[in-house]
Amino acid sequence: MGAVAWVFPGQGSQRVGMGRELAHREPIARETFAAADEAIGFALSRIIFEGPEGELAATRNQQPAILATSVAYWRVLRHYDRLPSPDCLAGHSLGEYTALVAAGSLDFADAIRLVRRRGELMEEHGLGGMLAVIGLDDETLATIAEEAGVEVANINAPGQITLSGRSAQLERAAALARQRGARRVVRLPVNAAFHSSLMRPVAEALRPLVESIPIAPPIAPLLADVDARPLRDPDELRQELLAQIAAPVRWVDVISAAAARGVESYYEVGPGRVLSGLIARIHPLATVRTAEELLSCIEHVSGRPGAESREHGPGGDER
Repeated sequence: MGAVAWVFPGQGSQRVGMGRELAHREPIARETFAAADEAIGFALSRIIFEGPEGELAATRNQQPAILATSVAYWRVLRHYDRLPSPDCLAGHSLGEYTALVAAGSLDFADAIRLVRRRGELMEEHGLGGMLAVIGLDDETLATIAEEAGVEVANINAPGQITLSGRSAQLERAAALARQRGARRVVRLPVNAAFHSSLMRPVAEALRPLVESIPIAPPIAPLLADVDARPLRDPDELRQELLAQIAAPVRWVDVISAAAARGVESYYEVGPGRVLSGLIARIHPLATVRTAEELLSCIEHVSGRPGAESREHGPGGDER
């Protein structure tokens, strides 16, 4: 089968109602959402399950919501032995925090509190915004970014790059991208220039919390968003969590590094299939499975004889 990677999505993968049916039928999922509520002191699960959409989309809620839902999916899949052990892990921005929970590095409650604070700080220090550009090569986009005074933020797939910066500069970048043949230019619905130097105050404000939370070596290396290096040392993982806030997410490099390590099978553990689409463009020969596809294959076991005895089976007590 080749090597295996678990990958975890970031912001933009959310939808109202995600994980609701899973929590209804699976005790492990219910316990996960309840633990998230307890960790941050309010009913995050109500916002996840019921909305409103605008409240879920707020960065302070969106980040812990995606992490909680992804961990719920992961715990259920591990419970039913649907996830083979990973040779490496990766997460897109916020997804790095989820990856470290799955890898046994971060306690779930600590991670929820950490990303809640991360989201709050991003809202507090929000400046500018982001622009998605489809259909231009990396070199052309880098030139446009320099001319417009913006920064490359996410290198998501060949020909799919996002830029971050202040609003006036983003408008200039959009005009230049259209002039040079971009197939599509879209202003993203975010209120900050994520993964740019404008986010450095967020990283510095979050530093004391990141440095105070226990981090253990992961069960498999995390391929870093910043430079695709395989990380296992707790101090290096701390630095990655801080550095990636104000640095580009080099997702193409991350998946290329996984492929170089022999990864042929990717498991996207979280809501949606954003990463699956990106991976298919970067590594066309790979097999990519989403959590929702795997969950659809699991028989509804509520009330089935023997179901209670499995409630704390394989993976059921993992962080």
